[in-house]
Amino acid sequence: MNDAASAPTPAPAPRKRARVRAPELIGKGGWLNTGGKELTLADLRGKCVVVDFWTFCCINCLHVLDELRELEEKHRDTVVIIGVHSPKFVHEAEHAAVVDAVERYEVHHPVLDDPELATWKQYAVRAWPTLVVIDPEGYVVAQHAGEGHAHAIERLVEELEAEHGAKGTLRRGDGPYVAPEPVATDLRFPGKAVVLPSGNLLVSDSTRHQLVELAADGESVVRRIGSGERGFGPQAFSEPQGLALLPDGRVVVADTVNHALRVFDPATGAVETVAGTGRQWWQGSPTSGPALEVDLSSPWDVAWWQGRVWIAMAGVHQLWTWDPEAGTVAVAAGTTNEGLVDGPAAEAWFAQPSGLAAADDRLWIADSETSALRYVEPEGEGYAVRSAVGTGLFDFGHRDGAAAQALLQHPLGVTALPDGSVAVCDTYNHALRRYDPATGQVTTLATDLREPSDAVLVGEDIVVVESARHRLTRLRLPEEAVRVDAVAHRTQRAATEVAPGTLRLDVVFQAPAGQKLDTRYGPSTRLLVSSTPPELLAAGEGAGTDLFRDLELNPEVAEGVLHVSAMAASCDDDPSNEYPACHVHQQDWGVPVTVTPTGAARLPLVLAGLDG
Repeated sequence: MNDAASAPTPAPAPRKRARVRAPELIGKGGWLNTGGKELTLADLRGKCVVVDFWTFCCINCLHVLDELRELEEKHRDTVVIIGVHSPKFVHEAEHAAVVDAVERYEVHHPVLDDPELATWKQYAVRAWPTLVVIDPEGYVVAQHAGEGHAHAIERLVEELEAEHGAKGTLRRGDGPYVAPEPVATDLRFPGKAVVLPSGNLLVSDSTRHQLVELAADGESVVRRIGSGERGFGPQAFSEPQGLALLPDGRVVVADTVNHALRVFDPATGAVETVAGTGRQWWQGSPTSGPALEVDLSSPWDVAWWQGRVWIAMAGVHQLWTWDPEAGTVAVAAGTTNEGLVDGPAAEAWFAQPSGLAAADDRLWIADSETSALRYVEPEGEGYAVRSAVGTGLFDFGHRDGAAAQALLQHPLGVTALPDGSVAVCDTYNHALRRYDPATGQVTTLATDLREPSDAVLVGEDIVVVESARHRLTRLRLPEEAVRVDAVAHRTQRAATEVAPGTLRLDVVFQAPAGQKLDTRYGPSTRLLVSSTPPELLAAGEGAGTDLFRDLELNPEVAEGVLHVSAMAASCDDDPSNEYPACHVHQQDWGVPVTVTPTGAARLPLVLAGLDG
């Protein structure tokens, strides 16, 4: 080996970055996963800190938790990930619910419980999820909204390690994470259940990555299916959720974090993959084709209806179908835009559909983020989507009565009842509700359930999956409803004050270091804008390829929500590489706005980078 070959390669000069001091991390709920210690930014000095603003209802936030696991492990001696839990729903502001969510989703880093959104406001965050990178000297160096940024953050972390290692400001060693004590229960945050032909119950034991067969009593464990470790092998699952009985007695499983459908045969114990690749679907990927060749995105529930398995594809706000005979999957309803829009299936908007129940003429849907009960029904030669209960992304509560004014709070499960009505697992209200299409009335069947996520009929009883109590609870279907005091809520997020007239919308995107916008096949960016109510925008709605736009606000509408969806594709900037790696960055924002003369004339939304 000669001297020239062994000489170290000079480190590249660090990129010049903006120097913005990171605000302190404060939250009334205190810290989790720290062994009881209160953390400050001073305690984290010398580490590369990634602050993850999340809320546990949000499927995109759950995707980011999974994206960060590899970074967390690979750079464990230099990187500290800090979760800042910033609630959307009232239930998510309860400290016990945050404690449950941290265990449920295997969050292995410190989490600050910020029920009043104090740190969210200090960092001017506008969307779930948002990631902020703080360098070892305590300065903010990057901000990313949405999913798909793990590769960019890892590249930035490697730059920070080199830069601060050379300066002597990098501190290696263990971080502040302290694992909580494990708890022994037969089930741990179970998700869904189904009655087997034997009369036994099969339950998705989501946090333990297993299926559990229980005897007809709903308590005695008959067997466990799966290794109990997160994985994608013949005997492994990753946070399984929905279950549906096929006509041949086998069970199709929504293997949520594996982005796949599996089939379990109770007779043989065999598990096989029937749809999905194990990779998450991204914009531009195929939306139909051979089932084992098409990517899926967080399938949350499944139901057998009209000769196919319907899939609540929570990760992309759509319904898909799997045809076992043809071995194919296809989009059945939804555009991937998040919201509540009814109409022809191909034009409808959903928001994390998470529960399905088949009736003869309808497929009922628990559309969780809009706190809505919806359904699909045949119309002409296709299907149409209708809403029975719910009004949109930001209105929720617990109110019975006429369906048009009734309120739910993030329901995850729905069950068709023998009389034609529907039971709804009103998850964040800890209640079982009922909607009767014949009368158009919503009532409450039971309260004091803890995060009910599914329910199945067993004779004259209904068995409810009490996810946060780690058990099944058997109830006699009551003839009379429970009376509750009505309560209505709107999300705690403060509305952004904007000036009347022209509002400049800027989506900030800076390609990660070593990458450039991918323009080989045309524009690499996309922007879609709409509003609720539609009358809020006099001009500026619709799709385009620029990440900026002038919006004209209607002077007769004082408040509403701007819906903004942005996507950018970047590729490695290496002319010598014929097949550069490419990455998609995307985020949907729902921005509540109030029109006021003293409001801002510009609305910046950071997709990646920092707003100059």
